[in-house]
Amino acid sequence: VQLVESGGGLVQAGDSLRVSCAASGRALSVFAMAWFRQAPGKEREFVAAISRSAIMTTYAPSVKGRFTISRDNAKNTVYLQMITLKPEDTAVYYCAADESVLPNTAYTTAPPYDYWGHGTQVTVSS
Repeated sequence: VQLVESGGGLVQAGDSLRVSCAASGRALSVFAMAWFRQAPGKEREFVAAISRSAIMTTYAPSVKGRFTISRDNAKNTVYLQMITLKPEDTAVYYCAADESVLPNTAYTTAPPYDYWGHGTQVTVSS
């Protein structure tokens, strides 16, 4: 599966932004999906994940209540809606796919995600 992120950009603190991840080559429905991010000079960190069934979602404490992950399997797309953005949210955002056999599971660590996009830059100015 190929993953392509889009929707990043430069926004001000307090603004909202939605980034998307379009999948091709395979049906998105067989994958648990996640968003990770990496800021300059920092390690990649987990942001949010959603199970194949979309029943289960999980978030990093730093974004819980501000970010929402969702998926549209018919459009083969996963979204990350971000509100009340902060300068510390500045990072390259990556989507990742795990060909999970479990419909209600999504992991918060980089393994076992096998497929990764190239990322989209989100910059939040103060």
